[in-house]
Amino acid sequence: MNSLTRWNPVRDLLSVHDEVNRAFSDAFGRRFFSDEPGTVVWQPPLDIEEQPDRYVVRVELPGMKLEDIKITLEDGQLVIRGQKVRTEERKGTTYHRLERVYGTFERTFHLTHAVKSDTIEATYRDGVLELNLPKAEEAKAREIPIKIAQ
Repeated sequence: MNSLTRWNPVRDLLSVHDEVNRAFSDAFGRRFFSDEPGTVVWQPPLDIEEQPDRYVVRVELPGMKLEDIKITLEDGQLVIRGQKVRTEERKGTTYHRLERVYGTFERTFHLTHAVKSDTIEATYRDGVLELNLPKAEEAKAREIPIKIAQ
């Protein structure tokens, strides 16, 4: 037996809106325009992985130069910021599509566990920045032995 569902045009419209937003986020990372005309602020997509002895952060930054990326760690706040600079448009050239994202970005995270700041490593390969943040000894999980009471 089939049941009838009443058509709701608003529900369908919101569903399409959500799908379009998801498609743009998947393709370009989260981004938004700032108050300054012509300036785009964007947030590159990233993954944060916690392992027993460290955190691993991977950020997609294709086409960026190392000198345009800055990483800081202060008071438990990890900050990754940078600027992707667009090359000048050529006169006499007709652009049919401009989809790549340019401008400044900043991602800030509060680390829930202490890390060994002097042994943090950052590598950049194939457009992906990878940070390895070893946990401090006091932040690592450990098993506590149980003694027999007498």
